[in-house]
Amino acid sequence: MKRFKRAGSAMIAGVLLTSAASSLFASGDASARAVAAVGAQGAMATNAGLSTRGEGAATKRCRTDALTAHLGREDPGAGNVYASLVLTNTSAQTCWVYGFPGLVMIDGNGDALRTRVRRESVRPGRVVLKPKASAYARLHWGMVETGAEGRCPVSARLMIIPPDETAHLEIPFRATVCDTGRIDVRPFASRARP
Repeated sequence: MKRFKRAGSAMIAGVLLTSAASSLFASGDASARAVAAVGAQGAMATNAGLSTRGEGAATKRCRTDALTAHLGREDPGAGNVYASLVLTNTSAQTCWVYGFPGLVMIDGNGDALRTRVRRESVRPGRVVLKPKASAYARLHWGMVETGAEGRCPVSARLMIIPPDETAHLEIPFRATVCDTGRIDVRPFASRARP
């Protein structure tokens, strides 16, 4: 019974976030639109997984204010870049993350750049984080123009919304991301993956 109740709550939260995103997109405020869109991405990332195994039933989901983020070492080659997005639990309590992050690139003027997050078809799993432990989501993007792109935009920062959260973190992210802002992302895992 608890499984269905939790999954239903997550679905309602996703619908509410999507509605909020729609109304903010209509408002014309670019920053508000970016935050709402990323929040909707983060909420939808976890809806399918809230009825996973009962491990850590007393443990709560990691909230944004209990996390820090950074980008691991970038591994460029043949016009592609791979890097791990790392979330670390900075609280004194064990918590968990499940799913994909929401992402929006920000330019040097503080404006949102077009960001197309493509989730790789890798099954997510719950990652339990003890204090100071980290979860890793592999990111991939291309640096070579595709189609009619004459020049790819350069970002300065990356806005990150942890799974099922609405508040965001920001980290430095000086990257040239082509293919109209496409970033491929894997779900968070307990260790960095190639």
